[in-house]
Amino acid sequence: MKTSIKAVIVEDSRLARKELKLLLNDYDHIEIIGEAENVDEAYELINSDFPDLLFLDINMPEKDGFALLEMLDEIPTVIFTTAYDEYAIKSFEYNAFDYLLKPINKSRLQKTIDKLQITENSEKEVNNLLTPTSQVFLKDGEDCWMVAIQEITLFEIVGNYTRVYFKDKKPLIYKSLNKIESRLPLNYFFRVNRQQIVNLKHIVNVTPWFNGKLKFTLKNEIEVEVSRRQSVKFKQELEF
Repeated sequence: MKTSIKAVIVEDSRLARKELKLLLNDYDHIEIIGEAENVDEAYELINSDFPDLLFLDINMPEKDGFALLEMLDEIPTVIFTTAYDEYAIKSFEYNAFDYLLKPINKSRLQKTIDKLQITENSEKEVNNLLTPTSQVFLKDGEDCWMVAIQEITLFEIVGNYTRVYFKDKKPLIYKSLNKIESRLPLNYFFRVNRQQIVNLKHIVNVTPWFNGKLKFTLKNEIEVEVSRRQSVKFKQELEF
């Protein structure tokens, strides 16, 4: 698990924010880096500080929590906090990690934090990771390939499928990008935005782009735009 999970609380009630912060004081690995009382404040905060985790109220004045998620290019892990249970089904349409009813119960929060830790640890299980030389089987219609991971240039979401770029091929496979990412070799691939993962070894040019973003040119001549959040991460992790 990360040394510290950076979290933001988005909640229009000052009292509710205070109560949640008190509950979270028991977890040293969760660092509250900011608070917002409405969607517009939250949007600015998330795009400047890039939290890993959102504790997000749903029912807020003017714009609700779902509206915030629609506005974001990159969505952190989301734990919804609300006094209304009728939003539960809709919340999971947004890939929410969990859904906490207010007033938040200490033992229920403990279960959520435990699940968060288990999830993060399992995603990093070394035994589940492929190596650069690992061969994977790809099938698209009647066509089949055995491909070394290091030969893959780009993974890209296309609807409910993921397109895999290698050599002059680009088959579609029915597997989520998140699932693929969880098995890729560490420090070999990079998630550039919500839709694409690139092979770092296949980047031939890095160009400064608009609003602090970067643009990568890959060896197959495809250009990909790196989100602002991931551009910051790329610079932090790979600058000399």
